[in-house]
Amino acid sequence: MSVNDPIADMLTRIRNAIVTGQTLVAMPDSKIKVEIARILKEEGFIEGYEQSVDESNPIHRTLRMRLKYVGERRERKSVISGLTRISRPGRRVYTKKQDIPWVLSGLGLTIVSTPKGVMTGQRARQLGVGGEIICKVW
Repeated sequence: MSVNDPIADMLTRIRNAIVTGQTLVAMPDSKIKVEIARILKEEGFIEGYEQSVDESNPIHRTLRMRLKYVGERRERKSVISGLTRISRPGRRVYTKKQDIPWVLSGLGLTIVSTPKGVMTGQRARQLGVGGEIICKVW
């Protein structure tokens, strides 16, 4: 299946897994998806992630993410409340370092692709770089 926006596909898979209460979500692998998963892991939004290669076809790699939930069985809630794709292939959104948006007054995070790599908006402000706003997570 051909996907025009693989990052939006990743965020949609995570959203759908949260709605159905799944703990594991799998998707095709790419460098930027792994960086987004790394940031989500570092910030405590997911439990972990792993990359795997299909033995029958080594070209196809898979990224598996373990979602994090709090509470017991019936009252279980996801740590991720929302995901929003900001910059799309049809409309790229770039920002300067001083204009990087805050998400829920700092409770959420903005993921930014900068010349120094993919990082959170807070880290980009510290390094003094702007870039493309990929998504917001809260």
